[in-house]
Amino acid sequence: MSQFARFADILCAMPTLGQNDRLPETLLLDRSGSLETYYAPFDHINREARITICGITPGLQQARNALNAARACLAEGQSHESAMAEAKKIASFSGPMRRNLVDLLDGLGLQGWLGIDSCEQLFGCHSHLVHYTSALRYPVFVNGKDYNGAPSVLKQPTLRRQVETWLTEEVRALPDNLFLPLGPRVEEVFQQLVAQGLINEDQVLAGMPHPSGANAERIAYFLGRKPREALSNKVNPDKLDRARRSLYDKITALSA
Repeated sequence: MSQFARFADILCAMPTLGQNDRLPETLLLDRSGSLETYYAPFDHINREARITICGITPGLQQARNALNAARACLAEGQSHESAMAEAKKIASFSGPMRRNLVDLLDGLGLQGWLGIDSCEQLFGCHSHLVHYTSALRYPVFVNGKDYNGAPSVLKQPTLRRQVETWLTEEVRALPDNLFLPLGPRVEEVFQQLVAQGLINEDQVLAGMPHPSGANAERIAYFLGRKPREALSNKVNPDKLDRARRSLYDKITALSA
């Protein structure tokens, strides 16, 4: 169900997108009220992966990075498949979020289960071990801003259809993977996939704080960098403690 071939000529003709550029209308996939979905090359499925890390949707920064990377690959004469793979590797969870994600995964000991030194290598020499995706494969915007989970993916027909079309395809292509949903809205989507029998509950690693920079305090506590007594009232340390124990125990059991 890749859309890449449909948009390849448009990508070749596009200028390089700068940090203040919006996505061109030629990439619009769907508009429903205040919701807009644009194409960006996040189609590639890494069938060698052992773990899938799933965000809510690519943001504007990630979309620009993917589009620019795919355009450059095509200009070099690379195949569609090669351009898709390279664009996704470069753009997935790019920006400050990547550092937080690596620290969280290493803190849980996932690198031991994968047999690597650090999860930072998932973005480099061991990228074959991970599949990066989103509940909504292509970038979604609400009133021109990055979609952040509202309205609910499962309650909005346009968004639910995207899950049932594209995320379901990816899950079925990776039947033996572990799945790490990032954030409560994505966890809800995976609970639905479990209820539908598409994956088993023991394949889902739920509860880790979202690696967004806006979540810095929760991340710091989860990683043991900030003591409980220094937390603001916005943080529920007991919930984070339970999630950390559950995730650590599950990963430890997998590694045994």
